[in-house]
Parts: sequence; C-alpha cells; structure tokens
Amino acid sequence: MDNWQKTGCVLCAQNCGLLVQVSDNRIIKVKGDPENPRSKGYLCRKGANIANFQHHADRITTPLKKTDQGFIEISWEQAYSEIGDKLRTIRDTYGSQSLAFIGAGGQGSHFEAAFAASMLQGLGSRYHYSALAQELTGYFWCCGRMIGRQNRFVIPDEHQADMLLAIGWNGMVSHQMPRAPLTLKEFAENPGKLLVVIDPRKSETARVANIHLAITPGSDALLARAMIAIIFTEGWEDHEYLGQNTTGLANIRGWFETFDIHKALAVCQVDYVQVKDLCRELSTRKWCMHTDLGVLMNRHSTLTSYLYLLLAAVCGRLCMPGGNVVPGNVVPLGSHSDERRKRTWRTKETDFPEIMGYFPPNVFPEEVLSNHPERLRAAIVSSSNPLRSFADTTAWEEAFNKLDLTVTIDISMTETAELSDYVLPARSPYESYDGSFFSWNYPEIYFQFRQPIIQPAAKTKETGLIIAEIADAVGLVPELPDFLYSAAKKDRMTFTMALLTYIQKNPKYRRSIPHIIAKARAGHTESNNLDTLWGLLLASPGTFRKNAARAGFPPPKSLKAATDIAKWPKIVKATLAYRSLVPLAALTPQIAQSEKLFTTILKSKSGLWIGMTDENNMKELRTKDGKIQLYIEEMEEWLAEITPETEEKALGSDTSYPLILNAGRHSPQNANSLMRKPDWNKGRRTCTLAMNPADAEQLDLSDGEFVMIITEATSERIELELSEDVRKGQVLIPHGFGLKYDGRTYGIAVNRLTKNTHRDRLAATPIHRYVPCRVEKAE
Repeated sequence: MDNWQKTGCVLCAQNCGLLVQVSDNRIIKVKGDPENPRSKGYLCRKGANIANFQHHADRITTPLKKTDQGFIEISWEQAYSEIGDKLRTIRDTYGSQSLAFIGAGGQGSHFEAAFAASMLQGLGSRYHYSALAQELTGYFWCCGRMIGRQNRFVIPDEHQADMLLAIGWNGMVSHQMPRAPLTLKEFAENPGKLLVVIDPRKSETARVANIHLAITPGSDALLARAMIAIIFTEGWEDHEYLGQNTTGLANIRGWFETFDIHKALAVCQVDYVQVKDLCRELSTRKWCMHTDLGVLMNRHSTLTSYLYLLLAAVCGRLCMPGGNVVPGNVVPLGSHSDERRKRTWRTKETDFPEIMGYFPPNVFPEEVLSNHPERLRAAIVSSSNPLRSFADTTAWEEAFNKLDLTVTIDISMTETAELSDYVLPARSPYESYDGSFFSWNYPEIYFQFRQPIIQPAAKTKETGLIIAEIADAVGLVPELPDFLYSAAKKDRMTFTMALLTYIQKNPKYRRSIPHIIAKARAGHTESNNLDTLWGLLLASPGTFRKNAARAGFPPPKSLKAATDIAKWPKIVKATLAYRSLVPLAALTPQIAQSEKLFTTILKSKSGLWIGMTDENNMKELRTKDGKIQLYIEEMEEWLAEITPETEEKALGSDTSYPLILNAGRHSPQNANSLMRKPDWNKGRRTCTLAMNPADAEQLDLSDGEFVMIITEATSERIELELSEDVRKGQVLIPHGFGLKYDGRTYGIAVNRLTKNTHRDRLAATPIHRYVPCRVEKAE
C-alpha cells in the first residue's frame, strides 16, 4: 500500500505531475507531485480520478476484426497481414492521396507521432488530421506570417507580467496554463497586478477578475479592431518598439484611422470609457494575453487571432519579457507548411491547405463523401475518437461507413472503434514509456518522460510499435543487414553507431528511422519509445542543444571529456561489418551531451527543466528581415468586412434560431472523451443545457426539466439547468459526453448539434462558440 510512483496526468495538455499509489496492479490513490518543477503539487479533480481512465470495462486487450457477426478476436499476425495488404492495394489502386491518418498522441503520449509521420511519408501521403487543427491552426497560421514559422507560435509569459488578458478563456476550469487557477487568483488578488477577462458570460474566471468585458457573443473581431483603433487615435502605441522590431506599420495604420469606435463598442455592448481605460492600461503595463476557444472556435477566428497579435505588437508586447513570447521546445508540435509553396498539400474537395503539417477534421467528411476521383478511402485512427471529438457526428458516421478501410488503435472500444474494420489494442499511457512535447513555459523548457506504473495486458502494445509493424506489413521498412540486427542486441552506443553507418550508406531510408529501429530492436528493447527518446536527443538541432547547455547540460569541451570516449572506436570496429563512414570525432560531443540528457531524464521521474531559451526572444524570429511582420495581405479584405454596420446585421437575432449555443463548455466534470467510466462523476450534475433564468421564464421552462435543443444539424433532448452566470440569449452544453459505457449512453454528444461546414474560412476550425439554436419544451 506504500507503493507510490511518480508519473504525469494525460487528461489535458498541462500534464501535471502525479504521485500514484498502486496496489495489485491497480491505481488506488492519486495526489499531486510536489517535486514536479512545473505543477509543484497542483492537482485538479480530473487528474485525481485517472483510475477511472486506466481501469474500466471498455478496455481492449486483443486485436479485433469486424465481421457480419460482429467483432472477433484475431492474432497480431493476421491483423498486420490483412491491414498491410489492404493499405497497399488502396494506395496502388487509387494513389497515396487516398490515405489519411487521424490523431497521434492526444494530450500526453506524443512519441507515436514520430512513427505516424514516418508511415505517412512512406505511403506518400500528407493527410494528417489532428485535433490541433480543430482549434489552433488559424492562430498558428498568423504566427507563421508574423513570426516567420507556424511552429514558432507565441505563448503568454505570465511569470514576468503584471497584467493578464484572458480572452475567451475560462482558465479557472479549463486550465490551458500551468497551475492556471492559482495563477489567475494571484493576478486578481495582487495589488500590483490586473486580471482582465473578455467573455460574454460570467465564467468562473470572470468572477475572480478585476475587469470583465461582457461582450456580445461573436463580436470578438469587432472589439479587437476597436481597441487597436483607440490606441492609435490616442497615440498610445509603442513607437520605439514598432520602429526597431516590426515592419508593415504603414500598411495597417489606415485600417483603424477612420473606424467608428463608439458604434463598434455599442454593437459589442461594452462601455466606451471602460474599454478606453483598459487600452490605457495595455499601453503602459507589462501584459500578456491568453486566447482560448472563445476566440479559436468563434466567428472570424483566424482574423481575431491576427488582430489580438497586432494589439500585442502595437503595445510592444510580442517577443518581450512578460508579453507573448516564442517558447523553446524539445520537439516542435508540427512543421511549417506555408500554403504559398507548391509542395504544400491541399484537400481535394474543399481546397483547404495543411497548416503546421495538419489538416482540419472539419473537412474530413466531405473529403470522403465526395465523388472526387482522388477522395479519401482509408484512415488509420490513433489515440483519437473523432466520432465524439469533432464537429458533425452524423457526417463523420456517414464518412466512416463509406471508407474502404478503417483501423483504430486505442485503449478503449470507443464510438470510433465501433465503426472500424480493425481495432488494435494499445497500452495505456500508464503502461508505456511516453511523454508530451507541449511548450507552455518560458524561458524554461519542461519535459517529463513517463515510465510504466501498471503492467499491461499480454497482447497490448505501445502505439508507436503498432504503427511501425503496420508500416512493415505494408512493405515500407527495408530488409536490414545482419550487422544492424547484431548491434541491436548490444548496448545503446553500439547500436547507435551501427545505425548511423547504415543510414549514411542508405540515405533514402532516413525518414524510416523510427521503423528501422523498431524492426531491428524487436525482442531486444523494453520500449520502442525509450529508443525513440535516445534517437530524438541524438538528432536534436543546435538550438535545442544550446538551450540544454543553458539548463546545465553542456556538451564536453574536449573529446577527452566525453564519457567513455576511449571505448567507442573499439565498439564500432568490433560490431560493424564494414568501416564506419561516420565522422566519430565530430559526433562525440553530441553523443556525450545526448547521453547525459538521456540518463538524467530517466532519473528525473518528476520531470525536469531540460532547457532554457535565450533571454533575447527577438532571436526566435524567422522572418526574412528578422522583424515582426505586421501586415498580412490575406487579412486586409477580411478585416474590411468587420464594421459596426455589417457586424450588427450579422449578429442580429434569427427568429428560427434566436439563441446562441456555446458547444463544448468546459467544466470540472468533463475531460474531452477520455474518461469513459462515469463513476468519477457519480452524484454530480453533469451534461446539462445551461440557460439564463430570464430566457427560461420567457420560454416557460423550469430548472431540471428536459428540453429539446434544435440547430441546423439536428435536435437533442437534454436536462435544463438555470444559472445567472449564463448570458441572456446564450446557452451552454459541455463536451465529452454522449459516451457509451456498459450498455448505456451518458449525456448527449454535443458535436452532433454542430455542422462541419460551420467553420473558419481560412483554417476550417469549427465555430463551436457561435451555433444558432432554439430551445423548446420536450414532448
């Protein structure tokens, strides 16, 4: 009963450190890990209930194949053989553009992404549909244009700020920042700081804020434009900063000079004096901002992200301490995929580009259901439940039923798995070696490599290995030489030198390295993710190595200082079948630094600060002139549409759908679709439709009764909950419900009420925070 083990939470992107008590191979108690350098013992109720995520009746423990009689158990060999044959046939018949990958990593297990990317590249496809493209790609696109790379996006540096602007973000519940509730309270309660919330409703965060702008739902772009206009009108912009660090000011200034500020704020339903006073604070304080789904999933999402980045730049807060800064990372969350380049792929039917290497889930159904000759025909889903997580559940169901092949890799029999042809059992995050690469800190770079605390079922495998073995079954992994197999049985250094030599002689297989390692090391490694960690550190770029050196992991100053350097040449000579082509002297410091990082990571079970970025954040810019680009040509026409007149008309009430649904409310009772076992919410009021009492009185509705909510997509029956914290004219339904467990469905799937075509014009992210609807008495 005293078996406490260190690990991390995988239910949200903050990955707080956990201490977990394990008995008889079951998690029985959880508390925050005070030695975790980032979360420092903080724990929310979701993390405290991870036992319900790990242990439940929907766990999959053997490969399954769908037949006319339902799912049957099959061997791994049969599963790989049949899946490999079908993928190869589809690719050879219809082309590589007919294949897609969905998911990869979720909230806490990102090592599988290396295997997924390698397999997609081997198949010749780039169609990777990710949850990141459900929320953040419009924001990433803006950062790509202004900062120079989509994967060099900015985050708030709240530790050095004296004012935090929370825009469409309910951090008291949703987190999205390390120890968010504690940080928000500190800003609100500290006399020298300010917490400002821009949100239509009185959210839990708005309740504790010093200033709350309760804007009209969907008017975010109009408000942002008005705030910039105020700053220019008053001459409050940071002239010195703009002159030294930006280009394009002359191109954008005219957008705000004749703008009708008073009328715009009237449409937003906020007080002019209050907004002007806020703008004065923005022009004088050391502030940073955090935007969340209230912006990222709302009207004019990408444009609004751009305007708020412009606001920060005009006030001199981009890439400055205490402002919004480019963080360091262990591995970037994606690639830079500029749609202006010919090599950047676009979807065939809907013509949306990849952003940061990902495609938007919103367009997936159309890409399958169309009659386009190059439509999608096969999908591999990993660590994702798109039939509950993504917009328009009905369209996703239709698309899955039309695909020629669907394979789901997961720990649970999810709603997506139920519609798949094959379901492959993955080990859970607590049965695997794994970690995440989210970059939510500055200037420190945090990393925790979780190690197994639960023994897995015999037939389950780490997800990365499953993907690698599918790739091998397709024929994407080459036959390997005997010397590589021989080296794989020995120590890490021996295998490293053998692998480097093999790749130097066979550079065409460089992109297949994760799969080659998995094939060579089969039966001789505790975990492919463990091998991948070593490979990532060894192949890490110079920027990361400099960051690691600043955190106390410098490379050796001389060859003699490298650990075990004397024996490495002997290892190479003894194990390679031919003379090494690797310049050993050049690699020695890099290998030595990687080895120190690797061993320290494994010892640091609470996680560690693995790097420290340069104090001059302007060095992170990757634009041609080394400056922040204020002007984005593609935004000019769109921004011109954002006037008080056009927005007042657009935001006017529709008699058919007079209310606005906020689809996907965060609450302490939901955790995306990860927590399938409902026991953790026993006795709590969970999936309800929240409404202002004034709206309920007008509709003759009472708290606790069941109502019908109707949208363009469909209708659903749901319990009504009345709350003064909900804005009049708006209703809220949480996400993460409509899950089937033990023969019963708990709550409604709110995404069934949304249309996948209700989306941002540039990034195709869903407009979940502005879904027109009506509510009626249930019959």
